[in-house]
Amino acid sequence: MAASSSMLTAASLSFSALPASRLRAAPPTSASFAAPRRAAAALVVVRAAKSTAAAEAAPKKKRATGITQPKPVSPALQAIVGAPEIPRTEALKRLWAYIKQHNLQDPADKKVVVCDEKLKALFAGRERVGFLEIAKLLNPHFVK
Repeated sequence: MAASSSMLTAASLSFSALPASRLRAAPPTSASFAAPRRAAAALVVVRAAKSTAAAEAAPKKKRATGITQPKPVSPALQAIVGAPEIPRTEALKRLWAYIKQHNLQDPADKKVVVCDEKLKALFAGRERVGFLEIAKLLNPHFVK
């Protein structure tokens, strides 16, 4: 047994017989990553083209229904919103713009609107109206 262990020498354990490429792995080059990156970029371009094509191909708008459909309004509401026919959503936006423009919110409680003469005509003569009541109080001013 001593003879067999003496047969192992430094020369027999040398890795010189292996090619240099197997001894040390080469660092990845940028070319090896270029193909997947190009493919991903092409996919992004295709998706963007589809979304713009869909946006261009869809000029048809849905017909306005419900609260987005323009309805004729009463003269009291028309004095504030400035249009004879308007959707309920737009009327509420313009009403809030009027309230903020004329500084009609209660400074102590911003949820309460202090009515001026135009708003008193609109809200059945009430002096103060809560912001949750406004939509309900506008109902009679939309002519059916």
